[in-house]
Amino acid sequence: MSAAAIIDAEAAAARAEAVVRGAGSSFFWGMRVLPPARRRAIYAVYAFCRAVDDIVDEPGEPAEQRARLDAWRAEIDGLYDGRPPADPIALALLPAIRRYDLPRAEFEAVIDGMEMDLDARNLAPAMAELRLYCRRVAGAVGLLSVRCFGADEPVAAELAVVLGEALQLTNILRDLGEDAADGRLYLPAELLERHGVAARAPEAVLDHPALPAVCRDLAAVARERYAEARALMARCDRRRLRPVVLMMASYEPLLDRLEAAGWREPRRRIALPAWRKLLLLRHLIP
Repeated sequence: MSAAAIIDAEAAAARAEAVVRGAGSSFFWGMRVLPPARRRAIYAVYAFCRAVDDIVDEPGEPAEQRARLDAWRAEIDGLYDGRPPADPIALALLPAIRRYDLPRAEFEAVIDGMEMDLDARNLAPAMAELRLYCRRVAGAVGLLSVRCFGADEPVAAELAVVLGEALQLTNILRDLGEDAADGRLYLPAELLERHGVAARAPEAVLDHPALPAVCRDLAAVARERYAEARALMARCDRRRLRPVVLMMASYEPLLDRLEAAGWREPRRRIALPAWRKLLLLRHLIP
């Protein structure tokens, strides 16, 4: 590798790390406990996910957003087919893909999940459609992540998918107000129908008196996934999965707080208090 190529690779890695730092995620510290090569790999995966997520979340014309997602599909194809990447985040992904055998299909699944938002398939979707969305935007990220962490056994992959669904459902239950403001409603049609909610306009659903019952039912599904994840975690090497332990230890208490609040003010965003976030750092101690 030429000196110029090394400099470019280092700049790309620095760019990915800057994305992670700039996001202000509490999981940054979970990533910091990893050895340098694995840390750079997960930074690159996170930066990729952030890049494609921003395409959908930031204002823009759907056709232009779809074109940008397609450009990322081309970047991912190029990483596996031997074409030089054009985006620095894609360049940062290249050593991670080679070193940890990251599956192309999971990167493609993340992009497919973002495209589901563009296609408005998130307006009171069927439960099966919601689970597919969770598998793409959370399970795929989890599968890429556990490989970066060094846990490539089948049970770790199963854990990534199950916990990914639990985390994404918790996000959905936390972000009802923000999603409604963007015209999105991830609450599944079956639960809305079960509780007599005929409306499908997001703001109307948030104002419906049966909303708390709908949310409690979806929270029960998330609880089942957390229980499955704990059982799977018991069969894994927890030392390799400390960042995963941190995520689970932060999101399940968040679900506790959401349930305690009862979704009586669905537009109010619930978060963990600062002292609880500090306590989470104990999960990073070997």
